[in-house]
Amino acid sequence: MTAPRGLWPEVQDTCTSLGLMLSTVLFVALARVVLRRQMHRPVAHTFVLEFLATFQLCCCTHELQVLSEQEPAHPTWPLTLVYFFSLVHGLTLVGTSSNPCGVMMQMMLGDMPPEIGAIRLLAQLTGALGSRYSMDALWSLGLTRYHVSERSFACRNPIHVDLPKAVVIEAICSFIFHSALLHFQEVRNKLRIHLLAALITFLVYAGGSLTGAIFNPALALSLHFKCFDEAFLQFFIVYWLAPSLGILSMILMFSFFLPWLHNNHTTNKKE
Repeated sequence: MTAPRGLWPEVQDTCTSLGLMLSTVLFVALARVVLRRQMHRPVAHTFVLEFLATFQLCCCTHELQVLSEQEPAHPTWPLTLVYFFSLVHGLTLVGTSSNPCGVMMQMMLGDMPPEIGAIRLLAQLTGALGSRYSMDALWSLGLTRYHVSERSFACRNPIHVDLPKAVVIEAICSFIFHSALLHFQEVRNKLRIHLLAALITFLVYAGGSLTGAIFNPALALSLHFKCFDEAFLQFFIVYWLAPSLGILSMILMFSFFLPWLHNNHTTNKKE
């Protein structure tokens, strides 16, 4: 009988964290429904949608970090949650990117006007910071043993390799994810969401212990705001510059280098 009693607090904390994450998803879904009915100005509509999407992603990831600390001996549990909530975000946040790199990719490919891109970027940064302060207030309530206000005041540095390796890891993660995002557009939506969720889970498994495998500047700012304050240059290079370089190299490869290589090969064949 002692074992179940000893396990009960852990189960209760886990259920509380999961409940908070699902409540955030439901709140954002309700807000999106209200927004669709009440707000008809395109610019404001775009801003609020992107704000809500980034807010949901960041809040859930904050709580996911708390859950991963509750079960450090079972690494498959956090990965399962990463896959599940990646599916949830993919299903509920249609039409938004929640990632500045995704906006940059669309602007560089000519699929998004610069002014709309600027509005989305501003909304993402606002949503990231808003989620940070919202989670601070929520953790101060002490709903679980892991919800302590001290979490907000400490820099939990996720970088466990030297700077060049960290840059390469985040750039590669960004390159792979956005390449898949670009080339999965023709895949059926239900299958595409599962493929992207599986890819995110794999990238987190491969690089999570090295840099966190975030490849999202807004999410990195929300998760490690205190670290940006203490070591801005290092975190700017790893979590803002490196994913952007991954995007740039992806566009150069698929839009310029590979077509040039194909045309060159075709010309040589004809000769």
